[in-house]
Amino acid sequence: MKFSYDIIKSLLKTEKSTEAEGKFNKYTFIVDRKATKIEIKRVIQDTYKVKVKDVNTCILPGKPKRVRLQTGHTSSYKKATVTLKEGKIEAK
Repeated sequence: MKFSYDIIKSLLKTEKSTEAEGKFNKYTFIVDRKATKIEIKRVIQDTYKVKVKDVNTCILPGKPKRVRLQTGHTSSYKKATVTLKEGKIEAK
């Protein structure tokens, strides 16, 4: 059994996601790669006590990075964009 903190890693706060919160009532989360849309919807509704209209997910690949002579890459992650019917999510 998965717990809510196993599925939702964090609320993603960028300039683009903050603008979508105000205009379109959409919130962006970093979630577990194995989480399904149904699990994400259930956890958001139970945790934040809001009604979820839609969940969109995408897996973002890591990017190669270089610092001086050393090469590496950033981690890949799964992003979920949640559209709410009503209510607001307050960042804690």
